[in-house]
Amino acid sequence: MTLQQEIVGNAMQMAVVSLQPGQTVYCEAGKFLFKTTNVTMETRLSGPSNADGQQQPQGGMGGMLRQAMGTAMQVGQRALAGESLAFQYFTSTRGEGTVGFAGVLPGEMRALELDGTRAWFAEKDAFVAAESTVDFGIAFQGGKTGRSGGEGFVLEKFTGRGTVIIAGAGNFIDLDPADFGGRIEVDTGCVVAFEEGIQYGVQRVGGLNRQGLMNAVFGGEGLSLATLEGNGRVILQSLTIESLANALRKAQGGDKQGPTGGLFSTHAG
Repeated sequence: MTLQQEIVGNAMQMAVVSLQPGQTVYCEAGKFLFKTTNVTMETRLSGPSNADGQQQPQGGMGGMLRQAMGTAMQVGQRALAGESLAFQYFTSTRGEGTVGFAGVLPGEMRALELDGTRAWFAEKDAFVAAESTVDFGIAFQGGKTGRSGGEGFVLEKFTGRGTVIIAGAGNFIDLDPADFGGRIEVDTGCVVAFEEGIQYGVQRVGGLNRQGLMNAVFGGEGLSLATLEGNGRVILQSLTIESLANALRKAQGGDKQGPTGGLFSTHAG
């Protein structure tokens, strides 16, 4: 059953979802806005495990233990990733119901349609809501990519079939690296989401020479850029969380990084 949704608004968009009787959608805690009275709300630690979003009981003590351990592993992964520990599930019980969701920053939202052949990866906190047929997971980035990338060691991963709604800061642009010679280089904080098949990495800005140091110290990008290679859809955002935080600090008279940015930034996040 296709999820009927409409994204409305401009500077701070919202997703208004229409649920058919018995249809379930879930969101990360804190992304819910409103619902009609015929939509039930339930908060659970576990993610969806089947098409209707309900956890099916498993036989015997062994089944219950495996289910409990699986839930504990999911919660542990989300805790390590800095994500919300719980999901909220919304199900229409009598007739068509309506639920509203939003992100946490001024910016756009996007509905992605998964057909079961390709997963999608997104930055932390991009997830807003999804059909119960879409599985939410955590993909840990190891090595140099995890230490240097703006996603902070982890990416959100979406698999299965159905609609998933994501949000970001500022405006979105859709690109395919294949249209630009197979590779693009991006500010690490501008990556919102990309399809499976796109290779994500991090590289140093320039060499360890005079120009490389100038880029790092005065260019405002720090020492690294994200690299995206392959053939597939990539979504970038025009506003990074770091630049928004710096602008707010500056407006409050608390900007300590001076005119150079880059290496001399006092931003700790």
